[in-house]
Amino acid sequence: MEEGKARGSLTLKSFEREVEVNGRKYVVKVIDGSAEFDKSQSGKKLLRIKITAEVDSIRHDYKITYGRYGSNEARSYATARADPDGREADAERFSAPIKALTGKEPWIVKRGDGRVDIIYGREHLEGFRRYTELANAIEKWLEETGL
Repeated sequence: MEEGKARGSLTLKSFEREVEVNGRKYVVKVIDGSAEFDKSQSGKKLLRIKITAEVDSIRHDYKITYGRYGSNEARSYATARADPDGREADAERFSAPIKALTGKEPWIVKRGDGRVDIIYGREHLEGFRRYTELANAIEKWLEETGL
């Protein structure tokens, strides 16, 4: 019952929160957000969540694309860019709005080749369901993918 009430009960616009990622505090201000469907090259239905936010006064468009992996897993992967202060710092900045919005910090994985991946799971998707701008698209995507 509580979970049902929480779905779609918040709005992304004007959302503001301070969060801590790896011991550093970030101020996150969300400007806008949306969700839409897409298809992979193999024809798999994807859910693309777009969030425009300022993290420590730096505006960025964040794109999180969920796909179905395995028999029953919703997951999204992103790779940190090599900004002047490094991929790890970029991954932390990318993690801040996700943690602020969902309450869960994404996983940051450092690869042997120097790549830094950011991984979002079902618990992040569940957190996104609380926002009016995203809830209906997430529900429809979960239903259509059988998740």
